[in-house]
Amino acid sequence: MSPELSPLARLPRGGLPPHAVVVGDPARAAAVAELLDDAVEIACHREYRTFTGTWQGLPVVVASHGVGAPGAVLLFQELADAGVRTFVRLGTAGAVRPGIGDGDLVIAEAAVRDDGVTQQLVPPEYPAVAAPEAVLALAGAAARAGAPYHRGVVWTRAAFQPGLLPLPVAAYTAAGVAAIEMEVSALLVTAGLRGLTAGAVLVIDGVNADELVDEAATGGYDPHRDAVAEGVARGCVVALDALRTLAEEAR
Repeated sequence: MSPELSPLARLPRGGLPPHAVVVGDPARAAAVAELLDDAVEIACHREYRTFTGTWQGLPVVVASHGVGAPGAVLLFQELADAGVRTFVRLGTAGAVRPGIGDGDLVIAEAAVRDDGVTQQLVPPEYPAVAAPEAVLALAGAAARAGAPYHRGVVWTRAAFQPGLLPLPVAAYTAAGVAAIEMEVSALLVTAGLRGLTAGAVLVIDGVNADELVDEAATGGYDPHRDAVAEGVARGCVVALDALRTLAEEAR
């Protein structure tokens, strides 16, 4: 293996643009890259697929991190080592808080650290908090796009399917948690430890947390619906537009 490339995502050791959209699905990374000018695929290894290009004149990185926080942390670290300083995660999530619709966007203000990896990096009291400027940039971008959106705490959970232990859905619903997903807290903790700017916007692909748990256990979960695809399309633009706002504010 070339010492000039990172070991896992096979990224250049430096010189990447400082702004990145990170997604779970490699195909979604390609879809975001299609919106860019002069998009080039610079790496593809395991679940990590990475592109560079420009959005309204802003050089950006788009990269996939796969499913789950442990692998995602590795990508975030290698991107940061290569020069990325601002991250926006675009993902999907299940709604926990009532009143959030299918295909709506949820902008993470903070995350519950139930991710299975950050507990091994920092004490449990360390918070996973989005950069306030990223939250505001994402909210502004969603408003400009006419996308229905909500703000709140998201629950990052390591296990996609429940096992013998019940999920504390009722408690988190009572606490006002907005949505459940699998990687946001890992991004926010990584950003906090490295002095980076990070935020996340999530597309809702299911609107009843109890039903989602049952569907995940029985194989009935189906995120491949028109409402979700339309939400993802809006989310791609929102994430890129928020990066542009953050870059302008940093000048």
